[in-house]
Amino acid sequence: VQLQASGGGSVQAGGSLRLSCAASGRTESNYAMGWFRRAPGTEREFVGAISGSGRRSYYADFVKGRFTISRGNAKNTVYLQMNSLKPEDTADYYCAAGLSLSSHEMTYGYWGQGTQVTVSS
Repeated sequence: VQLQASGGGSVQAGGSLRLSCAASGRTESNYAMGWFRRAPGTEREFVGAISGSGRRSYYADFVKGRFTISRGNAKNTVYLQMNSLKPEDTADYYCAAGLSLSSHEMTYGYWGQGTQVTVSS
């Protein structure tokens, strides 16, 4: 499975961005998809995840009510809608695919490259 993340950019605080993650290759397994992020000088952290069916999702506390993960109609594209962005959301954002819905990095066997998000105050 290959993952391609896109949609990063620069935005002012309070603004919105939508990240996309397109999966290709062996996507018939309906992988759960997670989003993680890493700010400069920090460890990568969990942002949110959605199940293979798209019926379940959950989020890190610091993004609840601001970020939403969804699947496209074809199920092989996942979106991370980010609203009310804050400067502390500045990070490289990564999508990942795994066999179960989880906040743990080790659950995810496939990773995309990061897409950079910069939020200015």
